[in-house]
Amino acid sequence: MRLSSLSKISGILFSVFLLFSCSSDLDFDQVNDFKLEPVFVANLAYFDIPASRLVDDGGTNIGYDSRDFDIFKNKFFTERLKRADFDFEVENNIDRAFVLNMLLLNDQNQVLQTISFTVPSYKGTPNVIKYPTEVFENARLDLLKQTQKIGFVVIIAAGPPLNSESQGNLKLRSSATAYLEIK
Repeated sequence: MRLSSLSKISGILFSVFLLFSCSSDLDFDQVNDFKLEPVFVANLAYFDIPASRLVDDGGTNIGYDSRDFDIFKNKFFTERLKRADFDFEVENNIDRAFVLNMLLLNDQNQVLQTISFTVPSYKGTPNVIKYPTEVFENARLDLLKQTQKIGFVVIIAAGPPLNSESQGNLKLRSSATAYLEIK
């Protein structure tokens, strides 16, 4: 009996002690300071052009293609984008050098910016070139946000003629990393 009453008294004292625990005022204004900074990585562009499609006479030739780039039609994304990084890797195993130009075009097909890559000819060893990251911030980011299309110009340097039997490929792999700020 004595153990039972001692246990009840201990339980009551413990419960009362919990009622007097420390607490602080809640600051609901902290929600105004809430900020998310997500980072997204996505494929930007990819192509794999076989040498047999680059038929020429050995002189300088130009190939062009463009694609819609409608990511900036999304107002939520555009308003919160704070920085973008583009990474490029080109692999050439064709016995010709190239200049690859990526054109950022607005809705009127006017060139906002050109990013150029010099691609050396294939010499029998792996020819994969990773170019420095293109960083878009501040004024350059504002230009990027106007982009509605991405165009590619492949300039084939002078060299041995290419025909339908020519071997090799010209490959581009690229990615974009987008840094957002959500308040």
